[in-house]
Order: sequence, then C-alpha cells, then structure tokens
Amino acid sequence: MKIGFLITARLKSTRLPFKIVKDLNGKTVIERIIDRAREVRGISEIVICTSKNPQDRALVDIAKTSSIYYFNGDEEDVLKRLLDAATFYGMDSFISITADNPLFSIYHANLVFEKLQTGKCDFVKIQGLPLGCAVYGVGVKALKVLWKIKPIFDTEIWGYLIDRPEIFAVETIKVNGRLNRPELRLTLDYEEDYELISNIYSNLMFDKYLDLQDAINYLDNNPQLAQINRNCVQLDLEKRVKEEIDRNYKENLEEIKRIKEEINLA
Repeated sequence: MKIGFLITARLKSTRLPFKIVKDLNGKTVIERIIDRAREVRGISEIVICTSKNPQDRALVDIAKTSSIYYFNGDEEDVLKRLLDAATFYGMDSFISITADNPLFSIYHANLVFEKLQTGKCDFVKIQGLPLGCAVYGVGVKALKVLWKIKPIFDTEIWGYLIDRPEIFAVETIKVNGRLNRPELRLTLDYEEDYELISNIYSNLMFDKYLDLQDAINYLDNNPQLAQINRNCVQLDLEKRVKEEIDRNYKENLEEIKRIKEEINLA
C-alpha cells in the first residue's frame, strides 16, 4: 500500500495574494506545511500539486529546494490534478491538504494514514479540529470514480463530492479532548487570517514544527487574538450547486455504483 502526501498549491489567490509564500517566522507558509508533512509516518512522497501556469513556477522551485516532489497539473480542475499526480507517482491512496493550512494536526494526519493503510477506506475525514487543521485521506480508485462522475467542473471545493456514504466507504475520525475546537479558525484566506497565524508563529517557541496544542493554548491565554479573524467567512459551495450535486447522485446512483465496481475490479 503506497500512501503519499499531496499538497494542492497555486499562487492565484485574490483575497490574500501570494499567501502561501508569505513569511511565517523565517519560512514561507508552504515550507511550514512541508515541515509538518515530514512528520507524518509512512508516507511515500510529499508532492506539491500545482499547475502548468508560469506564475506557479516559484512553487516548483520551493519543492526542489525542499527536496520534495512536485507535479504540474490542470489549472482549474483540482480533482484531475490530484488524480494525475497520484497516478504519476503510483500511489494507492494519499493524504490531502491545501497549502493555506500551516497548522494542520500531525497527530490526526497519522491517524488518517492508519485508516488508509487498511485499504478499506475511500475517504477519511476528521471532525472537530479548528478550521484549517484537518487533512483528508483519499483512495485513488475512489478518486477515479469521482472524477468520472463529477457533475461540476470547478472542483476547488471537492469534499462535498466525495463525502457520500451511499457510494464511497467514508470513515470519520472524531476529535476528542483539547484539540476539539471547531470554533477556532486557523486557515489562510484573508489578511486577518495571516495576521493571526503570523502572530502565533512569531510568539511561540518551537523546534522543527509548531505544536497545534501550543497554538490553541496560546489563543486561550490571549482570547483577544481569536477575534482578529472572527468575521472572515469560509468559502463553500453555493446552495444551488449542492442541490445540483445531490440531484445528480440520486438520479444516477445505480450507474455510479456500476462505474465504481468496474474501476475497483480493474
């Protein structure tokens, strides 16, 4: 079972331009993510999945200087980019994260790896972490099914497409204890998000990587900081798009199951 770690990354953000190459206490955001990915046990490769757009060349350079891999794929269709990268590197499954989440939980990423290692999961999700701290686990065969049946082209937000227990084997890891803080926002979409995460990285001591629990403790001890990005709205699929997806899956369920069986047997 070959399980990789795929980081989807582009430099096209309009709300917070070039956010993933912004500085976090001496390293870029994406380098901080790479440092955390190195701590996930058992993964075969760490791959920056970016596009063929010349604007994203800087991400290829970061991959090279960080001694990890890269893949230049489809500019808009994120699912195709992930599938092509996983196929190119011969993965059976992979852990996925976007490059705007420099505080993802390493502990829970290891739990996702263990779930994928059983070979019984198509999709593994985490419930309860602060926004921006969860990774996803995806089986490559499930992704092949998803890419073939997806009813929309813009797949930047793709979790709603695969979180389908009626089609895929979905596993949920529920977070217990002190890391169960879904009300906190620790992702990068807006200037306020960067202000908060930069503050955390600048004021906490750490060696190879910053511990998520330390970050949460810091926010608890400085409650005014969590107010910095309280008005930032997380992007989601429009209601009409979700309804279209629901309708498509319901109307084509038997055909989708047939496609899944065909791909699983291949």
